[in-house]
Amino acid sequence: MFGAPVLIEAGVVSGLFSFVRPADALFQRKSRWLLATRLLISALMSAPAAATPSKAQVFLRRLLSTVVLWTVILAAMFSGNHIISDGVFLLLIAFLALAGLVEFYALAEKCGLACFKISGVIGGGLLMVGTFLQLKDKLGINNSPARVNDFETGFLILFVLGLCVRQLFSKSNSTGLTAIATTLFGLMYVPWLLNFIQKINFFPFAPGSPADAGKFFLLYFILITKFSDMGAYAVGSLIGRHKMIPRISPGKTWEGFAGGILVSTGASVAFVHYFGAKMVGMDYRHAVILGVILSITAVIGDLIESLFKREAGLKDSGAFFPGIGGILDLLDRLLFNAPIMYLYLRHVLTHP
Repeated sequence: MFGAPVLIEAGVVSGLFSFVRPADALFQRKSRWLLATRLLISALMSAPAAATPSKAQVFLRRLLSTVVLWTVILAAMFSGNHIISDGVFLLLIAFLALAGLVEFYALAEKCGLACFKISGVIGGGLLMVGTFLQLKDKLGINNSPARVNDFETGFLILFVLGLCVRQLFSKSNSTGLTAIATTLFGLMYVPWLLNFIQKINFFPFAPGSPADAGKFFLLYFILITKFSDMGAYAVGSLIGRHKMIPRISPGKTWEGFAGGILVSTGASVAFVHYFGAKMVGMDYRHAVILGVILSITAVIGDLIESLFKREAGLKDSGAFFPGIGGILDLLDRLLFNAPIMYLYLRHVLTHP
C-alpha cells in the first residue's frame, strides 16, 4: 500500500529510537507518534490514485442510470391512473427543470456572470405549472396548442418586465444588463425548452385517435434521443479516430456521430414497426426522417452544454447520476429535441 522509501524510512527511524536512553522515554514516545503521523500522511499522499474507469464501465454506468430513471418514469406514465401518471409527470418534469436551472445558474456564476437565481427559479416553476394547468384545461376554456403558446408568450413578457423591475430596486448588483440576460436565457434554455415535453405528452389529437398517443410519442422521442447518445458513445469508443470539435468536447468523434445517426434511425424504424398504430400519422418514411433529424440535433444540444461547461472549467454540470453527471448532462440532448419533435408532430404529422 505504501511506497518502499516510506517503509524503509519508518524502519530506520524505529531502530534509531530503540537506542534512546530510558530517561528520554517521554520524549521518545511523543516523537514516535509525531513522526509516525508524518510518515502516514506522507504515505497517503504518495499512494497511487484510483484507476480511471474504463470506457466500458462508464458506458454501463450511463446505461444503468438511464434505464433505472426512465423505467420509473414510464411505469408512472402508463400506470392507467390519471392522478398518478399526471402527478408523477408534473413533479418529475418540474424537478428536472428547476434542478437543471439551478445547475445552469451555477455554471453562469463560475463564468463570472451575474444572475437573479431566486427570481429565475421561481419563474421556471410558475412556467412549468402554468403550462401544465393550461394543457389539462384547468386554465382557459379551449384546449389548443395556440392557447398554450399564447400563455407562454405572455408569461415571458411579464417575466422580462419583472426582471427589469427587480433590477430597479437592486442595491448590490451593478451589472443589470448581464443579470437580466443571463436569468432570462437560463429560463428559456431549461424550463421553456423542457416545456415542450409537456406539450408532446398532452398533445390535443383529433377525436378517434388513441387515448395514449401522446405518451407513445413522448416515449418515442426520448428513446430515439437516448439511442443516439448510446450509439455515438459505443461506436466512438470502438472505432472513433477523427475528432469533431476537440476544443469543446475532446471525446466526440465523427465516427461516433455517424454511429449515433445509424443507431437512432434503426431504433426509430423498429419502434414505429411495433407501435406505429399508436402514433397518429407516423410511418416508416417519417421514422427515417425523424431518426436522422433527432440524432443530429441531439449532438448539437450536447455540444452546446459542453460549451457552457468548458467555459466554466467543469467536466460535468453536477454529480446527480452515476456515469452521467448532473441534471443538465441528462437533459442536454433532450432540450433541443423536444421542440423539434413537437413542431414535427403539430405541423407535419397531425395538422391540427
